Amino acid sequence: MKFSFCCLTALFLTAGAHAGTVIYTDSAHPVTGNPGPDVTVILLDAPDRLQADLFGPLPADPTQAEQQARAVISSPAFKHRQQDLAGTYAGLTHAWSLGLEKYPAVVFDDKWVVYGTTDVGVATQQLNARKESAQ
Repeated sequence: MKFSFCCLTALFLTAGAHAGTVIYTDSAHPVTGNPGPDVTVILLDAPDRLQADLFGPLPADPTQAEQQARAVISSPAFKHRQQDLAGTYAGLTHAWSLGLEKYPAVVFDDKWVVYGTTDVGVATQQLNARKESAQ
């Protein structure tokens, strides 16, 4: 239960912490251009990748898989990486809470979304063009 509580705490504490410019992508769609220091990058496949790194391949036998998972969870290495895992889920949950339909996406101030690019410069140009045509 401690693991679940820590993850939930991290999710709720970071739910609104992504305002500004955020790139939501995965490892198959790397960030292009120079996003700058004020841009947050959320890798949506980070939870799966981190879990695979922590747990490795689990045996097909459920009993053996449970034993292996319990051993990993009780290890000092897991305790050091638990906060990282919670943080990766926080980014994923925030993307879901924004209602992102696809990725990559650049989100400005949790309001405006530009899909199909990880380049903040390109996304900014597209957003400005969209705003100008709406006026």
